[in-house]
Amino acid sequence: MRRVPGRHPGLVRVGHQLHRRRRHDGTGAVLNGQAKTPWALVGLLVAAGMVAAFHVGKVPPSIPSIRDDLGAGLRQAGWLLAMVNLTAAIGGMIIALTVDRFGHRRLVVLGTALCFATSLLGAFAGSIDLLLVWRFLEGLGFIIVTVSVPILVLRVTRPTDRHLAMTIWTSYMPAGAGAMMLVAAVILPGTSWRAVWLVASGASLIMLLALLWRAVPRPELDAQPVSRRPILHEMAEVATSGGPLALALCFGAYSCCWLAIVGFLPTLQVERLGFSTSTAAIVTALVTAVNVFGNLAAGWLLQRGLPRAAVIAGAAFFMAFCAAGIFVDGVPDLWRLALAGVYSAVIGVVPGALFTGLPVHSPRPELVGASTGLLMQGSNFGGLIGPPITGALVASGGWPAAAWLTSTALGVVAGSALFLHWRERRKLAA
Repeated sequence: MRRVPGRHPGLVRVGHQLHRRRRHDGTGAVLNGQAKTPWALVGLLVAAGMVAAFHVGKVPPSIPSIRDDLGAGLRQAGWLLAMVNLTAAIGGMIIALTVDRFGHRRLVVLGTALCFATSLLGAFAGSIDLLLVWRFLEGLGFIIVTVSVPILVLRVTRPTDRHLAMTIWTSYMPAGAGAMMLVAAVILPGTSWRAVWLVASGASLIMLLALLWRAVPRPELDAQPVSRRPILHEMAEVATSGGPLALALCFGAYSCCWLAIVGFLPTLQVERLGFSTSTAAIVTALVTAVNVFGNLAAGWLLQRGLPRAAVIAGAAFFMAFCAAGIFVDGVPDLWRLALAGVYSAVIGVVPGALFTGLPVHSPRPELVGASTGLLMQGSNFGGLIGPPITGALVASGGWPAAAWLTSTALGVVAGSALFLHWRERRKLAA
């Protein structure tokens, strides 16, 4: 073989091997080989998650209208609120593993189409039972989208851009749900919950067309085939790994505390500040939306080398005092709203720091999708139990008793972050 002057064959061979590793990350993802990350495509994928979150945010402001129209009781209204959380809490990981096998790009389109169709059909439901059926399928579409998009975002971004891209992704829930809560609060006084369902359905239709036009043809989203193990084997591998479990526990504790505050904020405003229902809904939507600032700040902090544990545990420690101030006696009522806004904005760093940890803590690169599913299970389980526990504490000991839950949950967040830091240091030392 003819040698090129100044180049050693061994170095050429190693260079080729590194090139192949950069091009394929083991998840079936063809990594972006372009000079730049296609940020317009990343933005479209994040927007798909935000539109899916519309179907979460549309429900809380619409509950009074649904109860008046369909004669739903409080228990049925509770199931309507909890259906998405319940579906994800039970089946998040198995849904993610199924998505891995059928293709993330294909199922983002399918999930968006499912949200469009079920929200449209739900708008014409004649009974609360039928609405709950459509709500279950709508939740399935939401989960399919939100476990598929992170893998696609990782697939198309350069390694140096992944912290930023994943933290932008984490804004999908507060931005999407908050925007829809705001829209619902504005249009509900002159219409009914059916108009809100139609608006959400229309948004999903527009997103479906955008995905078919701008995402489906993109070669950057192509995946290379990888060998898969049986679903139950991969589930067991993820569920017995300390990293994904700690991520899920941390996200669950975060959701438990965050939803305990945001979920009861309208009641707090109506009972203690005398706000109207529509005003309380608008304020709650704004408090939800400012969570985006924390999501984006996490990426900025991580890009500048701040450890993940410092970002998460630092926010949890200081926000424990802020959260307690929302509920304890002696704090002026308007200050409670200000504290809720500060809390929502600062604690938003937690999801951003956790999602960027998925590639680090997954047992194998092929299991990033399954780890995402477990993360979603933890988040939705926390969201499922947080409001009922808060309600029980308030009923037995008044509003100050809720501070016990927020303090405990944020302690779990900080403890999980320290465990993740220990695992990351051990990986670096290995």
